[in-house]
Amino acid sequence: MYAIIEDGSRQYRAEPNGFVTIDYRDVQPGQTLELGKVLLLSTGSETLIGRPLVEGARVVAEVTELTKIKTVIQKFRRRKNSRRLKGHTQHYVRCQVKHILKAGEQPPAEAPKTEPAPTA
Repeated sequence: MYAIIEDGSRQYRAEPNGFVTIDYRDVQPGQTLELGKVLLLSTGSETLIGRPLVEGARVVAEVTELTKIKTVIQKFRRRKNSRRLKGHTQHYVRCQVKHILKAGEQPPAEAPKTEPAPTA
């Protein structure tokens, strides 16, 4: 099962328990994101193609970390004593896809976490 989702001006392939790195938004690790712009949804036996979006389909993902990539731009002209150095840091959000849901579906209820009994 997979889905093609759109975020901003980019498209991503999302699979359950897979990771997707999307543009930055103001969230914290552990929060849940719902990505609703689903362009294609494939369950193996059937494929739903949106015109332009699949109605009601959504991808539920959990934020795992906030990443950033540092890019350095350097311009150099030989024998002219001309050097320019610029830097840019682009921030991203890394998410783990939890569920891919069709129209009308609800995510399954999570089982409560149980702690192991202390041993003496």
